[in-house]
Amino acid sequence: MSSATEGAEPLVSVEDVHTYYGKSHILHGVSLAVGVGEVVGLLGRNGVGKSTTLKTIMGLVQPRSGAVLFAGKRVTGLPPHKLARMGIGYVPEDRRIFRLLTVSENLRTGLDRHGVTEERRKILLDKVFTYFPVLAERRGQAGGTLSGGEQQMLAIARAMMLEPRVILLDEPTEGLMPRMVAQIRTIIDVLHSERISILLVEQNVPLTLEASQRVYILEKGCVRHHCAASAIDVNDPLIKQYLGV
Repeated sequence: MSSATEGAEPLVSVEDVHTYYGKSHILHGVSLAVGVGEVVGLLGRNGVGKSTTLKTIMGLVQPRSGAVLFAGKRVTGLPPHKLARMGIGYVPEDRRIFRLLTVSENLRTGLDRHGVTEERRKILLDKVFTYFPVLAERRGQAGGTLSGGEQQMLAIARAMMLEPRVILLDEPTEGLMPRMVAQIRTIIDVLHSERISILLVEQNVPLTLEASQRVYILEKGCVRHHCAASAIDVNDPLIKQYLGV
């Protein structure tokens, strides 16, 4: 099918990437694109390379060959902190919040950077506290004492402090109660409405298909299928074939 980014330069482009862990060949020529303001889902069973794809884009793992482009510029090999400054946000599967720091202190780690005025900091904090009122209530509480869902919100909010153009979201609803899953789903819609691109790795297939404009299906480190999210549903034979749902 034609990509939703056809006719316009993708914001993120992964081109024939081969990534290894030691001698283990994890990604076998993965290619995908995420357009400006687009939500793209990355589906597949556990262990097929979804998280490795995000880590490769984020510079946490260096590909053996192939290229990662951001806003048309080759960024392969750049360290994660430089990519973050360029506008790539990353919310890892294990959240990686600072457990001993308060909610406010966790958020400050994304705010205390060159060129951010006090006025801008207040605007950004007010925005995330509007989106995540529970974080406003818990702003003085240590991150490690939050519930799993609240920690996930904090991880997303911290990424938002960097004012990213794209957020790489790795399993944001894993282990969360249905009420929290619904809140994460709402936040994805809010980010989409603000034209922030999202590359979403998520085991919740119905949520991924609802939230995304396009989806890629990975199997054994290869992209096996790519289509509009509206062209497929949870009962589709392809979903059963590649995800066993």
